[in-house]
Amino acid sequence: MATFAIKRADRLIGASVLSTLLLVWLVLAGFDSLQQFVRQLGNIGKNGFSLYDAIAYIMLTVPRRLYQMFSNAALIGGLLGLGGLAATGELTALRAAGMSKLRIAVSAAGVVAFITILVVIMGETIAPYGDQHAQAIQVRMRSSNLGSTSSGLWARDAGKIINAKSAIATQEGDLTTVKLVDVRVFTFTPDGQVAEFSHGDSAIHDGNQWVMTNVRTTTRDDAGIHSLTAPTQTWKSRLNPHVLEQSIIHPEYLSMSDLRRNMRYLESNGQNPGAYAVAFWGRVIFPFNVLVLVLCAMPFAFGSLRSGGFGKRLFIGIILAIGWYFLQGAMVNFGTVYGLPPLLANLLPTTLLVAGALAYFRRFG
Repeated sequence: MATFAIKRADRLIGASVLSTLLLVWLVLAGFDSLQQFVRQLGNIGKNGFSLYDAIAYIMLTVPRRLYQMFSNAALIGGLLGLGGLAATGELTALRAAGMSKLRIAVSAAGVVAFITILVVIMGETIAPYGDQHAQAIQVRMRSSNLGSTSSGLWARDAGKIINAKSAIATQEGDLTTVKLVDVRVFTFTPDGQVAEFSHGDSAIHDGNQWVMTNVRTTTRDDAGIHSLTAPTQTWKSRLNPHVLEQSIIHPEYLSMSDLRRNMRYLESNGQNPGAYAVAFWGRVIFPFNVLVLVLCAMPFAFGSLRSGGFGKRLFIGIILAIGWYFLQGAMVNFGTVYGLPPLLANLLPTTLLVAGALAYFRRFG
């Protein structure tokens, strides 16, 4: 009978937390999408950017927005869900039946953990896929000579067509530069025939021109086909590196596999993986952050909140979410500036919250 009662209590807690979590999640992601849609409306008419493109961009980025908003939704939803039970006296009844605060919090966290698994899967599959296609729409809007497909970045530059497998942002001090990886340059004759083909491992803009490394060039003329190799080769182009920089997908929007690939590439070339490493470890500990946030919000659903209303719980939830956002950002930036390993920089705010939650439940039950 006791086991049956506890299962019913778990279902009661789970249903309350799940309903408020989904509602808050929908409101937060919907508001963010609406705000971005209004911003996109101002771009209509630029390089053929249409209302259809604005709608498509928003729809493609919805999975990523749901991923980003989930931690805050879990915090506020968990607080409101348990707060609702406290307001109706059901939480008090559960405590009187012998359930500890920690046991109630674990029941709430269990529901959140299940949804978190689905969110993590979405964040590694649908969200990066949608962002890649959304970015292609933005690239076309910024420049009619640029395009992005599954085969990489494509650009038209006078009589040349350029293809790069990927574009990676590299950080040197405060300066961010763009490196094109696995670059192919096709040079055409006026009648549309390929006159020259160059392939380089990478290309970086030095401020005046592009410099390709480990280049193999194949040319064709009346005498036949000739092939040359060179450690570097300059490439004069009107391809704007600043436009390219804007076309790069933010590291936090990439999947873990893409982040890992970029980290390995930069590390193999003796460069600091920087933002990619921070984003990668942030993705790794994302599920733990969500659960810790929910557990830390639980104390506010007990005690004094029994006499508080919906507005008070919502206010506290928003304050906690904002506080967490700034704490995490500050700790990660602090770690980046002072050279802390990205994993440690991401773990510091989580560790502080875990310590606070454990201290509360150890003292108050």
